[in-house]
Amino acid sequence: MRRTASPLSLVLLGAGTFLLVLAAMLAWYVEPRAQRTPIDTDVTTVFAGQGSYFDTKKVKTVKGTPLTITRKVRGDVADSEKSGRAIWDVATSVDTDASLPAADPHDALQWTLERWVTDRKTNRPVHCCEESPYFEGEAYLKFPFGVEKRSYSWWDNTLGGTVQLAYQGTKKIQGHEGYRFTAKVDAVKTGTRQVPGMLVGQPARGQVLAEEWYANHGIELVADQRTGRILFAAIGPRKTLRAPGGDTDEVVLLESERIAFTKDTQKKQVELAAADGRRLVLVGLTVPVGAGVLGLLLAAAGTVLVVRGRRKDDEAAPAAELSPS
Repeated sequence: MRRTASPLSLVLLGAGTFLLVLAAMLAWYVEPRAQRTPIDTDVTTVFAGQGSYFDTKKVKTVKGTPLTITRKVRGDVADSEKSGRAIWDVATSVDTDASLPAADPHDALQWTLERWVTDRKTNRPVHCCEESPYFEGEAYLKFPFGVEKRSYSWWDNTLGGTVQLAYQGTKKIQGHEGYRFTAKVDAVKTGTRQVPGMLVGQPARGQVLAEEWYANHGIELVADQRTGRILFAAIGPRKTLRAPGGDTDEVVLLESERIAFTKDTQKKQVELAAADGRRLVLVGLTVPVGAGVLGLLLAAAGTVLVVRGRRKDDEAAPAAELSPS
């Protein structure tokens, strides 16, 4: 009876083949599916800066005041798993030092509660699952995975529409390099509000439907290229009131030339992006390459042993045939 291969050669060949298949699966199947917006997120980001706001007690705009914007994002895991979408509940408050820390968020200058629903792969909005508000664009709380060097449509919730972000090269945040995008928003009417006529230069009228206007001195965002996570954000909002049909701002409700992520928020965002990035590199590059190289070596070694085993059997066969029975 002929023995064509040793057990060791078959084990090496099998292990090598398995590792080669594993490497391919990790690189082309598992890693792309790992690029999914998380549903269990729980992140708080804080913006800080100087600005002006309308003090309802003093009935005037107060200037040069420290302003803080706090945004808390929490994933609704149950609804996300049920729908297959990323469903995030987002609470945003704008405060002065007087309302921090706020026992009740309604004490803030502004407070909003929103529900964002996106496709976990593309980051595009999905209009379902009690989404509020309705929004469009390619990015809002984050960019898609694999950020590209191009313009992106960014949803500006105060505007109630998208803003075109222009790619402006790279920028390092806390030592971590990201892609930088900028935009501006020219003054645009966003709604109306009933106020005393005297506030908007019409003292003879009791109540008027004043026009709400919004502009942004500048939006700057720096995103991690691999994960799309925002490492740094700065905005320059200006919200004002105008008389009905007026063309000048009569009251400044809120304004800041620049309010940006605090150093602590930047550090946390960079840490999260780096951790997410390492996982993606591990699954998509490090393990596949390692498995591929090792699999190739084992498969080659197993093949060599199989070939040698067959040659030895072939050489031994004639002698066995001539031996006496």
